[in-house]
This record gives sequence, C-alpha cells and structure tokens, in this order.
Amino acid sequence: MIALWLTAAAFADCTVIANGTAHLPDRVLQNAVVVIDGPTIAYAGGATADVAVSVGKATYKGRTCALVDARDREVTAGLVEASSQIGLVEISQESATTNDDPGGGDAVRAALRVSDAYDPRSVVIPVTRTGGITSTVVSPTGGLVSGQAAWVDLRGASQSEAIARPFVAMVAGLGSTSSKAEDLLRLRELLERARLYAKNGAAWTNDLKEIDQTSLLDLAAMGAVVRGEVPLVVYADRASDIEATLRLADEERIRVVIRGGAEAWVVADLLAKARVPVLIDPLVYGQGSFDQRYGREDNGALLAKAGVSVVISTGQTHNARTLRQSAGNAVRGGMDHEDALRSITRTPALAFGMTDRGALVGGGMADVVVWTGDPLELSTRAEAVWIQGEQQSLETRQTALLKKYRTLPGTPVPPLR
Repeated sequence: MIALWLTAAAFADCTVIANGTAHLPDRVLQNAVVVIDGPTIAYAGGATADVAVSVGKATYKGRTCALVDARDREVTAGLVEASSQIGLVEISQESATTNDDPGGGDAVRAALRVSDAYDPRSVVIPVTRTGGITSTVVSPTGGLVSGQAAWVDLRGASQSEAIARPFVAMVAGLGSTSSKAEDLLRLRELLERARLYAKNGAAWTNDLKEIDQTSLLDLAAMGAVVRGEVPLVVYADRASDIEATLRLADEERIRVVIRGGAEAWVVADLLAKARVPVLIDPLVYGQGSFDQRYGREDNGALLAKAGVSVVISTGQTHNARTLRQSAGNAVRGGMDHEDALRSITRTPALAFGMTDRGALVGGGMADVVVWTGDPLELSTRAEAVWIQGEQQSLETRQTALLKKYRTLPGTPVPPLR
C-alpha cells in the first residue's frame, strides 16, 4: 500500500499528507493535513476548506494532488544532523577517501571551504536518509580553525543541487596546542587581525604581510565571523572552557555555538543568558575523558530547563542515521519529548541561520518525513521522505545488494545423493 502512495506522490505537482499525527512547531496535532507544493510546504494544520480528500485522491485549492494517507503514522519535519563529515569521509581508514582534515602544520584554515570536497554520490547519503535525516551541517576537522562548515541537503547528484549554503559557520576547537589558554589567545589575535585587515586591507597587504604569516584569504574569511554573519563553532566539553569561550564571545562581540558541551549543564545559566546554542551527544556522559568528568545523562534536560537552545548531534558520519535514537536517549535522561524532537529539527536550523527549515509550517521548506510511529522509538522507521518537495528513494547500496543476491543462480543447491 505504501508503495502505491509513493508512486503517485512521485509524479504529482503537489502532495497532500492527510490523517496523520503531525508534530507542528507549537503542538502535536492528530488528523493533520500537510500540503507539499513544489519545494515548499503550502499548508500544515487541521482540516481546511482548501483541501478536499476522497478515496485515493486529493485536491488543494482546486488542483489535483497526490494523496498520502498517513493514518496511524506520524509526520515531522526532516531531521538535521548538525555536525558530521557525510560526503567528506567514505572509508575512515583510507586516506584517499577522507576530505575533512587536510593535515599539515597550518593551524588556521579559515578560508577552507569544505563544500568544495562534498561528494553528493557518497554511499553514506542514502543510508543516512533512511534515518529520516534530510540535511546536515558538514564540518571540517583539525587545526585551531578548521574552516567553513556548509549546510547540505541529502538530495541530488551534484554539488549545486545538494549544497544549500556553503558557509553557515566557522569551525574551531580548543586543544590544538598543549594549553587551552594559548588556543584562546590565538583566537583573540586572529579575530583582531581580521578586524584590522577588514578596515585597511591594502595597508595590510603592503606593509604587514611579512610580519603576519596568516593567509590573507583566512583573514578575509574570518571577517564573516567578526561581522556576525556566521557563528564560530567551538569544540569544548569542559565547563571552564565553555565559560572562557563565552567570555571570548562577549569581549570580541561574536556569535558562538558550543559543540561537545559534556559539562555544559554546569554553566547552563551563563549559556542561557548569552543565548548560545549547545550541540550535545546525549550518549556522552560520565568520565569519558578529563574534559568530561562532570558529564551526566540528563545534560540535555538540565540545559533545556535553563532555557538553553539544545541541539542534539551524533557527531558521526556512518552512524548519523542513529540521530533520532540519540534524541530518544535524551528523553530517557529527562528531556521533554517535543524538546528533543525540536533539537534535531528546528533548533539546529535556527542555530545555523536556515530559518526556512526544520518545521512543518506554511512557507517553510518541504523537508518532510512520514514515520511508522513515534520517530524517537527504536522500532519506528521512516516510511517516506521528501527533501525540498521531492520524494526521495529509500533504497541504499545495502538494500540493492540484498535484492541482487537474495537468490543466487543455481540455488537452492540440490541435495547430495
């Protein structure tokens, strides 16, 4: 039956998803209607005179649309993995297939555009889609400043189709030297030099290039951070490091996002006051490292209670498809179910400036998933996925191989006599 829906939906200009339980921005609504019209959501809410549903078909404002009967199913916005190397890393142990970290001794790579290396044909992408993930923030790694993260939609066979925005954040990390204080000092110096370069680039080029070995392209790229156009994502787990990062953001008047945040609950009030989002993995708790000594499984619940914008991320590539399970573990730790769902849909979209994503709302991007049940339950699966209004195949390399080799030539082998 589901195959019939999808076939019909694939060739229609518009699609009406009816009778499902929809997770809207402000409530969970039963018997909801979601209308996909081109790349956007035309309507999301209760019954409306604009939509007429009959057996096997639907109309929206008089237009014939494909009908998806989502009875006994749940509908959400597409999930967002806010930190991964999907499309950058194919086989972790094979250097020819890894493009997240250029290595070498260059600690500042602000001009590096990781989107240039994104492979939209990676076999990891279809697998990730089966987990209901429609977008990811792909991030470079290594160095003090790793480079520019991109927002990528898991669709299309070309970079131009997939890369929604090539520069949504600058990625940095504490721990590139033996001293966190040294890392923060170097970040301060870099930000100040970026400001000076922006004010008088010609003089910098002519007079100071020999003194300051930072690439001019790096200084120009850091300008987006000092102007507040993109946030600086800082990897930090220890509470004291998070506190120092907040102080840096205040002194330098920049936007920051904390990635890691194992001990973020300790400084939850400071994070809430500064309105700084935190990307956490709910499965990181306890003494996993010296920077995670005070990690606890209710980290997300305590942060949300304090008013912090919580984003849940696996921080993984090949297992990014387990994102909803990570959110489910946050609920196990005491986080409200809908807060956890927002932490993998709307909250990451807002944290990275993609205001049209992550919500079932009229005018929003039509990234939509129909689930067989509660999306945070392990036994649930994504039954249908749309990205920018286009229904996506849920076939993967693994399912293709299963079909190919389910029945081998000459099998079953006759018994020996």
